[in-house]
Amino acid sequence: MAGADDDAPQHRTAGEVGYPDSWEADVVLHDGSTTHVRPIRPSDADALQAFHVGQSERSTYMRFFAPLERLSERDLQRLVGVDHQDRAALLAVAGGPTGEDQIIAVARYDRIGTDEAEVAFNVADAHQGRGLGSMLLEHLAAAARERGVRRFVAEVLPQNGRMIAVFREAGFEIRQHTDDGVVTVTFDIDPTERSLEVMADREHRAEARSVRALLTARSVVVVGPGVDADPTGRDARAAHRVLAAVEAGDPQVGVHAVGVAGVGGVGGVGPVDAAGAAARGRGVLHDTLAEVPGPVDLAAVSVAAAHVPDVLRDLAPLGVRGVVLLSAGFAETGAEGLERQRALLRTAHGLGMRVVGPGSYGLMATGPDGPLNVSLAPTTPTPGRIGLFCQSAPMAVAMLDAVRTRGIGVSELVSAGNRADVSGNDLMQFWGEDERTDVVGLHLESIGNPRKFTRVARRLAAAKPVVVVAGRSGPVVPAGHAVRPTHAPRRTLDELLRQAGVIRVDDVHQLAGRRRAAGPPAAAGRSPGRAADQLSRLDCAGSAGRRRERARRVRHHGRARRGRPGRPGAAGRRRAVRRPRRRRRGRRARPHAR
Repeated sequence: MAGADDDAPQHRTAGEVGYPDSWEADVVLHDGSTTHVRPIRPSDADALQAFHVGQSERSTYMRFFAPLERLSERDLQRLVGVDHQDRAALLAVAGGPTGEDQIIAVARYDRIGTDEAEVAFNVADAHQGRGLGSMLLEHLAAAARERGVRRFVAEVLPQNGRMIAVFREAGFEIRQHTDDGVVTVTFDIDPTERSLEVMADREHRAEARSVRALLTARSVVVVGPGVDADPTGRDARAAHRVLAAVEAGDPQVGVHAVGVAGVGGVGGVGPVDAAGAAARGRGVLHDTLAEVPGPVDLAAVSVAAAHVPDVLRDLAPLGVRGVVLLSAGFAETGAEGLERQRALLRTAHGLGMRVVGPGSYGLMATGPDGPLNVSLAPTTPTPGRIGLFCQSAPMAVAMLDAVRTRGIGVSELVSAGNRADVSGNDLMQFWGEDERTDVVGLHLESIGNPRKFTRVARRLAAAKPVVVVAGRSGPVVPAGHAVRPTHAPRRTLDELLRQAGVIRVDDVHQLAGRRRAAGPPAAAGRSPGRAADQLSRLDCAGSAGRRRERARRVRHHGRARRGRPGRPGAAGRRRAVRRPRRRRRGRRARPHAR
């Protein structure tokens, strides 16, 4: 996940002294949805009471060992009044209909010794089974280690098998005993090899499942700026093009449209209206999102940046799990836009949605059930076994042109735009489990979380060739990419890619020369070396700078007849090195005549 996990600074609430904003995080859950984790605040008293009242009698008994209809004022103030040192609590929150936080899970610790603390967890009945308990245990253990706690103790009723399983499956060394009908569980929270494997595996499965939900969507809603908006405006044109692309794809995918202004002449499709959509047998134009029949898997949004959070809240009742955000006006516009982008992510993750964008070109997949094209491209590429990821929309256009020109098949293509949320790391997690993809190609203009990139890429490269075209912008950060500032030299990136085990590509010639080292064999009948050779023909690094360099070489050396472009041909090189034979000094001795 690229939002809080990669590079976005966390939000600090004004007036809360000692509030550990570094404990905040956006997390992908076991089912592929998202939530926001943050420390508890005194202002959460009403939300905590509402959470408690909404719990079943059994869940309340499992937590407090007694029936408790409501929390007393004294108990409520004790639970929200923490010092984030000896007493701390983390909340998993979901966004409410008006933007307020709704608590869906609570985890807390209270120090009972120098390096020992008692822990307790409570997950809302409606959200059990989504991995909230395991996720909160990981975050609570990390927070406690910062405060010098090295051991957790928990008292659990024997019939609370779910909570005992959470402790047991976390990868820690568990010790437990039963006394007076209560199971006491004790374990050290220092990371072990097993616990690190469990955390990495949970992250891998969750992120892969969230991306799979995006690329296998069976119903799509396209949201535009309004039917009365200027049809020649950027948002209106983008919404219309995406709607036309979705309608041209798999006829089994349900299509809905809200606020899409008609733009004639795009892809041969006239103005969008309900009658025209019905005549084509595809999507229906609705006046509001409230009229769209749910559930809907994926939304494509192209509206003004200021209106995006409201659109996301209106999408939540439809069960939307992912948003392709085509809109601009976020981090690429400066500090104000960056804060707008962070607020957007807090809203989306609180609603359980993942965001592709902002500024995305879209996504497409050539699945066995039919093509899914939620992008600005009018058609999908030929089905194949190469997965492609890029960030900027212009590079997506270049990739699509290249694969169509050379007849290369593609399994999926995703353009992340500003990669505020979905990033190349998420796609690599998915491609690690995708049997339809044999070779992965990434065009990276920036890397938000180098440590995670190295870990995820190394894991994927052990199974499939990973070809990376890294940008050469040096210290210049691409517009819209909120990355940490660094003064590391250029060779740092080269070393990072080497450690990740990927195939580093600067241009097509280098890739063609290294294609045989593409990686381990794929499934029978398919050659990763051949697939990588096909990928080399994309020449993703064919930028204007290299074209200028090639032209300069031609001016200085003349056009090559053979050999590499911009250099003298092989025959010319042989002539250039030919030297006349030097005569040996002195005369050769002649044999005496007989």
